[in-house]
Amino acid sequence: MPAWDTMKVLVAYASKRGSTAEIAEAISGALRREGISVDCEATEAIKSIDPYDAVILGSAVYVKRWRSDAKHFLRKHRRVLAQRPFWVFSSGPAGDPAEDKPEWAEPTSVVETVERLGGHGHVVFGGRLPVEPRGPIEKAMVQNTSVEYRDRRDWDEIRAWAVSIATELKTAAATP
Repeated sequence: MPAWDTMKVLVAYASKRGSTAEIAEAISGALRREGISVDCEATEAIKSIDPYDAVILGSAVYVKRWRSDAKHFLRKHRRVLAQRPFWVFSSGPAGDPAEDKPEWAEPTSVVETVERLGGHGHVVFGGRLPVEPRGPIEKAMVQNTSVEYRDRRDWDEIRAWAVSIATELKTAAATP
């Protein structure tokens, strides 16, 4: 592993309406503040992960399913991911926390794949309902959700997770 101050990290994301992309940007910003060089890109724009020393991959989750472009990224790059540190996050639950269905937030097959490849962890962050809902289902979801539960992203939690990754990378780089 290279010295942490020469390390290059990729934050890749699959986002339908921009909420997961915003989480990826927050993670990237926290890593940069820790002195780590970061590229933040949508999964479909990434051709190779060879230039990166570590990868963070995130996807929106809809009814226990990751976005197909994130699953494709994980399959396509599985050999390289197995050879370097990587972490995974999901963005999902919105609405009243009392109505959460935990089994919908964790994409079981993705978690199993990440574990098999040696991923350093998987976390689920709260999500956001669409700001401009399209179609009757999205409009009903927004109308039937209290304003305080429409965006459940916890920015402090997201940044703290990113800082913990930076700490882990720095520690690994300092260990001979």
